[in-house]
Amino acid sequence: MIRNTLKSIPILLSLVILLTAPFFGQIEINSLHIFDIRTMDYQIFWDLRFPRVVLAFFVGGILALSGLIFQIVFRNAMSTPFTLGVASGATLFTAIGIILGLGSILTSFVSFIGSLLTIILLFAIGKRFGGNQTTSLLLVGIALSFFYSASLMILFFISNLEESYEIVRFTMGSLDIVGFDTLWLTGFASLLLLSIILKHKKELQIFLTSYEFAVLKGLNVKKVNYILLFTVSICVGICVSITGPIGFVGLIIPHILKIITKKTAHQLIIPIFFYGGIFLVLCDLIARNLGSNSDIPIGVVTSFLGAPFFIYIILKRVK
Repeated sequence: MIRNTLKSIPILLSLVILLTAPFFGQIEINSLHIFDIRTMDYQIFWDLRFPRVVLAFFVGGILALSGLIFQIVFRNAMSTPFTLGVASGATLFTAIGIILGLGSILTSFVSFIGSLLTIILLFAIGKRFGGNQTTSLLLVGIALSFFYSASLMILFFISNLEESYEIVRFTMGSLDIVGFDTLWLTGFASLLLLSIILKHKKELQIFLTSYEFAVLKGLNVKKVNYILLFTVSICVGICVSITGPIGFVGLIIPHILKIITKKTAHQLIIPIFFYGGIFLVLCDLIARNLGSNSDIPIGVVTSFLGAPFFIYIILKRVK
């Protein structure tokens, strides 16, 4: 009974964070007035903070699960859509959409194209590595990220002042939204990613053993990998087009849960999604309540927490 109680404590704390996050911010609100449509508290709570918390939860869950899938498919503990350059590709193409003046839906589609093209490049280059694919792909992803960054600098040079400012704010990552217009898209992306991953849960369990074992079991490894990575490309593209790049969520959450629970990856699909969402809600809560005149970009907070953890993972692999 004590063990079950201890297991429930993280869930209860997470629910407390999720339920109380909309009430905290630079402007104090009266919780008794959030259902009175005539008050400013109502507008702040329902138009700004509540949608922001929901968006953070969906995006955090998507990024955490995307990191898990990349680590399984590419068989590298440091693989995420960000370390392999997929999110950088989506960021570059989203910036192109901003300069071209595309709407939110078309920008999301363009962002998805950028992430998908990066994955195609990774697979095409990875075929030449043979047995060294898992270690070399990370270096290829870093090289692609530098290439995308250089391309982004060119876009800064040719864009006007307003477009440059919008791109700069975008590349820092932000959860600033008004209303619920964009939530249906991220909600759809999270449900799509969860359903596809749960559908292929058994295949992921076999992949964790080895691809050779999966082939002996009669699985079409390439087909499953393509389905998973195509889905991840769609969802990461949607997230990046709405919030900008938010790094390290897909690295931190899967590793922490595997260390704490001592379970294999295929057993942690739902927990990784849930705690990925809670982690980003908590990071956003920190970003909104540091006492500055404006919110700190959420991408800065996650990078500040994630970079030391990335170094820890590298040192652990060396040992």
